[in-house]
Amino acid sequence: MKTEKREHEEPGSVLLRGIFKLGKISHDVLLTSTSVSWTPITPDNPTGYRLVTMAAISPDNPTGEQGSERGSHRVWLRDVFAVKVKRRRAAGQQTGGAVLGLCLFCSHRTGNTLQEVRTHLLNTSLSLCHTWVTQLTQLLTVLPRPKQLKVFINPGSHKKQSVLIYREHIAPLFRMADIHTDITITERKGHILMVVKECSLTQYDGVVCVGGDGTVAELAHALVLRAQLESQRDPDCDLNPVQATLPLGIIPAGHLQQVDMCSFSSLGRLLTFGFSAMFGFGGRSLALAERNRWMPPSQRRDYALAKTVASLRPEECHLSFLPVNQKHKSGKRRSKEQDAATGLSWETKPGVYLSISIMSIPSLTPHAPRGLAPNTRLTNGSAELITVGNASRSEFIRHLKRYSCPDEQSSLSFVETRSVTAVKLRPYGLVGSPGKGEKEEATSGDDSEGSFPWNIDGELVEMAHEVVVRFSVFRVHSRLISLYGEDVEKVDSPVMSCSCI
Repeated sequence: MKTEKREHEEPGSVLLRGIFKLGKISHDVLLTSTSVSWTPITPDNPTGYRLVTMAAISPDNPTGEQGSERGSHRVWLRDVFAVKVKRRRAAGQQTGGAVLGLCLFCSHRTGNTLQEVRTHLLNTSLSLCHTWVTQLTQLLTVLPRPKQLKVFINPGSHKKQSVLIYREHIAPLFRMADIHTDITITERKGHILMVVKECSLTQYDGVVCVGGDGTVAELAHALVLRAQLESQRDPDCDLNPVQATLPLGIIPAGHLQQVDMCSFSSLGRLLTFGFSAMFGFGGRSLALAERNRWMPPSQRRDYALAKTVASLRPEECHLSFLPVNQKHKSGKRRSKEQDAATGLSWETKPGVYLSISIMSIPSLTPHAPRGLAPNTRLTNGSAELITVGNASRSEFIRHLKRYSCPDEQSSLSFVETRSVTAVKLRPYGLVGSPGKGEKEEATSGDDSEGSFPWNIDGELVEMAHEVVVRFSVFRVHSRLISLYGEDVEKVDSPVMSCSCI
């Protein structure tokens, strides 16, 4: 469409040429191996080659018309997900009917939303339409897009409407694009992981999930873990994992976008792969919401946020991290604070914190339209470490309000943001923590005894002291999984969302 890459993309040699009407205007239509283009024909210009203005296609302008000036237009085949013969049929008629022309079903980006656009190329010649449909179908078939998908549906998501949403909105698009699906309706937490670990994935071109953040996180973790098992890697090791072999998506349009992921481990054992985590305020508010699941979802989230703010308290932690672009000096002897994998030195920041967030995605939420980490990019191999030090309740509320105000850019002295590639976090309240053994076991009416609640991709993970004694480790792995979707770094705002708070 309008991206720089496509403006300089070569259309290729002409395979077919014909006269079609778009609206009431006859057009000279050309088909190449990569695109369909059309130019209006005027009486004094039968080929239309004098009109070279390229107009943009959109849901409101499917023919590419620009006001009174009608110009040429090109749609790339990589944006076409189906082509059908257009027919006139009587009410109730399922087959047959007089041929009217062709219909191109395309995806069009408006902001960060993909919309379906239908372009009608009208011509009543059956032989002409058949030739064009056959040629277009062959071209679409050889494009690198999925033919067989594994679909997971969480029936409890979207107010328990996810199955209906899939049947009414997603399945018809798959059928139209000649994509075959194998559907699994999940029955419990961990069902996706069990299926992905045991089933044969060689027959699929990708996997699709219909559900909330927890469903996406579980499937992403399952795909990456499956890749480690197939490569005979130690499943408990989070160092240098291999990339997942299958892309992940909801409604594929033929595009792929690689995305960074994170690994969470403790005591040398892998806990999970994911995209983001919150400790302190974010973890305690989620734990409180989970204990009140009898409330409607929006009500329990608001209640948990308000209650956690009302009982705001900091956690004393030993925080270490590997900053981005730290250069390792060759020949320098490693110290105990150096990373075993890279040889880089950990920077330490022990202190008292109200909240610690680690984000490898922007994490859009209803409360944060620009994201909890708006400066994060999906493929730069790093994450944002956002630390909120000890502050008054009014100051912390001011910090939270900044997320809902996109224009609010003022800095707060107790909030620090760093680009990092790894993080270590040891709450001093854990029994047996080095140097802090005299401290009492951290307990609270909001936390399970002897454990700390973590919010990992919107899922509650209770880190009990006998499991996490010293460290919880987070590490960014560049482009570990691929998502169906366009290059989202080029759109005006990020599209990766979550409900971490």
